[in-house]
Amino acid sequence: MQVLIVDDHPVIISGCRAMLSPYEDITVIDALNSAQAYDKYVEARPDVVVIDINLPGMSGFALTRQILEYDPQAKIIIFTMNDDPIFAARAIENGAKGYIGKCEDPARFVAAIRAVAAGQTFLLPEMAQKLAFLDPGRRDFLTGLNARELEILRLLRAGKSMAEIAGVINVSYKTVANSCAVLKRKLGARTPLDLVRIAVENKLA
Repeated sequence: MQVLIVDDHPVIISGCRAMLSPYEDITVIDALNSAQAYDKYVEARPDVVVIDINLPGMSGFALTRQILEYDPQAKIIIFTMNDDPIFAARAIENGAKGYIGKCEDPARFVAAIRAVAAGQTFLLPEMAQKLAFLDPGRRDFLTGLNARELEILRLLRAGKSMAEIAGVINVSYKTVANSCAVLKRKLGARTPLDLVRIAVENKLA
């Protein structure tokens, strides 16, 4: 089985390789950004693709859609630090077959890869429960936001400045400022404080 790991942090890729190295039936290839990942998918057609949400340029969700447009049978897992169920819901809506956090036990990571490779879906029981009880109003309210906008909104709620957010998600300050302007239009907000209030009201952790 061949697994493509897509993450812009080499230490994460190294960690994934280490987790999978004991399994002789699994080989790993990697990519540091969406463009590289798409090219490698087309070239190698790996059995499973493991994608981080926050990638430079195109988001992990957008990459998921792009790969599925090329190959509707692609088996994709979203691998992220974010355990908010709204992100898991968005991953599933975009066609991912699995969703798992980077802080999970390595055995769960391997289980997710094997399940998705076998044609199954993979959600941890605790995430499945969160999704089952996700407020439909909250889901509908945030449906119009893409992955980067959701992450910026989450970081604003955490008290980060736009400059700090740019550093966290590895984009320019101008990109964050433009995204905040779009968020204001989409959410009917007038100031960054309004965006923070909306994030709090919608429990965007």
